[in-house]
Amino acid sequence: MRLFSAIAILILILGACTPNELPLTGKTIVLDPGHGGTAEVDTFRVGPAGEREEWINLRVANDLEQLLQERGAEVLMTRTDDSHVDLADRASLAVDNNADLFLSIHHNATADPEVNFPIVYFHGNQSENRAGARLAELMGRELRATLFDGEGPLVVASDLTIFPNSGTGVLRRSYGIPGVITEASFFTNPEEEQRLLDPRYIRGEAEALLRAIEAFFTESELRMEEPFSRTELPTFSVFQEAERMSPEAMRWRENFERAAELFQTENEEELERAYEYATKSVRSFPDSPVAREAHLLRADILVLLGRGDEAEVERTRAEEFYIPID
Repeated sequence: MRLFSAIAILILILGACTPNELPLTGKTIVLDPGHGGTAEVDTFRVGPAGEREEWINLRVANDLEQLLQERGAEVLMTRTDDSHVDLADRASLAVDNNADLFLSIHHNATADPEVNFPIVYFHGNQSENRAGARLAELMGRELRATLFDGEGPLVVASDLTIFPNSGTGVLRRSYGIPGVITEASFFTNPEEEQRLLDPRYIRGEAEALLRAIEAFFTESELRMEEPFSRTELPTFSVFQEAERMSPEAMRWRENFERAAELFQTENEEELERAYEYATKSVRSFPDSPVAREAHLLRADILVLLGRGDEAEVERTRAEEFYIPID
């Protein structure tokens, strides 16, 4: 009787885990561990103790690949070692295989070693890319909950904030497939760099991404319209890559706070200075925790300066490029 019961229980367990019933069965997911093979061509994707971003990205992707496969997904990796892969080839892997989701895994760097929070990017304007924006929000919330105990800032933003001319290559070229770029944390923060060396911490990040993916596929399908079919904004130039490690980039919060202080005056000259400080803040750190507020502050200043049309552009930029997070 005991043997029969044990066999019956085993059959029930195996029956509950048949491939056709796994939550991600039938889904093709492309994982893109960002960068790779860059150690000899750049000096800014490295933490204070020498850990490089591309190594961290691959560790997370390897763990996530395993987790996704256990849930029935077909997983394609853009790279499996520390080698260079062209951006076009990364995107093509998703497009050519009719992927259901594209995830580019990254970690961040800035000049300020105290900065550490998650950022997730979608492509283009959120009014046209509802699927990407929603996936980005789910990813961001899970990363903050897991890596930061649900506390501190979280930025969910368009890739046009950091590459204002056309967005990121991988998301632009794979558009039509729900896709995001995650910057889970800042390896330029010394404590975070050490945590990113811990396999348990890496596993936790991969599990957070998995939960967001599963949540995304339980929701109703969201639209992805032609980029810039509803809104097209003038370019707002920002610091790029190594520029973001400059001394000026260190003053992003100070510049924003100075702008907010000067905004309180009705003096036109002071308002012009406030506008300049707010612009410096968002230009040097366009995906900072205050970047959305800096754009809105610029809009308010422009109204007081009698430049209403320009103010409306900045309000639209804040609405399209940033998702407010509680």
